[in-house]
Amino acid sequence: MWLFKKNGPSGFSYSSTAEEVTHGIDGSGLTAIVTGASSGIGAETSRVLALRGVHVIIAVRNMTAGKDVKEAILKEIPAAKVDVMELDLSSFDSVKKFAADFISSGHSLNILINNAGVMAIPFMLSKDNIELQFATNHLGHFLLTNLLLEKMKETACETKREGRIVNVASDAHYLTYPEGIRFDKINDQESYRKFSAYGQSKMANILSTYELAKHLKEDGVEITANSLNPGAISSNLFRHMTIINGLVSTIGKLLLKNVQQGASTTCYIALNPQVKGVSGEYFQDNNLATPSKKARDMDLAKKLWDFSMDLVK
Repeated sequence: MWLFKKNGPSGFSYSSTAEEVTHGIDGSGLTAIVTGASSGIGAETSRVLALRGVHVIIAVRNMTAGKDVKEAILKEIPAAKVDVMELDLSSFDSVKKFAADFISSGHSLNILINNAGVMAIPFMLSKDNIELQFATNHLGHFLLTNLLLEKMKETACETKREGRIVNVASDAHYLTYPEGIRFDKINDQESYRKFSAYGQSKMANILSTYELAKHLKEDGVEITANSLNPGAISSNLFRHMTIINGLVSTIGKLLLKNVQQGASTTCYIALNPQVKGVSGEYFQDNNLATPSKKARDMDLAKKLWDFSMDLVK
């Protein structure tokens, strides 16, 4: 929509596409993992990174869908480097196996994009008996990041190129429970609210990014960590909400971002040189933004980090 085309300080806007924010950037020699890349903005992120020369590892639960994305990318970009690996973020065992297999493959790792997610689903427990949205959207990515961190540090040191960790959050973090993170009620089915639980998992994405960025700075490594709000996108993320999904299909083209626009901020943080050295920030519409006050609570971020570490052990 023309209302959203005004560029911000970066020179890009709400309407910018992933191709536009990476135009002219050479990603040759870089390797990226993109979780949840079997559809939507994950698939578009993978396509655009591959277009820029990045070796993309599509990490997905549905291998058939992942292979379809790979084939589509190769059909458009025959020289693209794309691999597909199985990853179920709701299972700690699956995350550990993925990380072990990736490390044993000998690949370097420059970019980790934690994109996968489920939204506003009925109450369910993960394979590790943790509320599914918190388990999938936050804990799975939290564990994955920590398991791959040494590989990213090695790569940054050997290649002298900055590593980047990109966590796809959401402005839905404003909808979380009043206490922000319900440490003592993560699995409380009686008080479960699907939108609040989704907001909680997205707030966790932002808080853990701040804490991770602090750790990386203390370690003195050339790796950045940032989170982002991709915006409201016409995609299958609404598939569990029948009425909303119908509205998205009907009016989405008028009011929501398409996937090319929805993937832009992710690709901007992952590749654009403007973001070099920027860490511990929150982005929206390809520009710096400010999340909620609670999402910037550093004491809450530290408490969440310790809580998450205990859960994934």
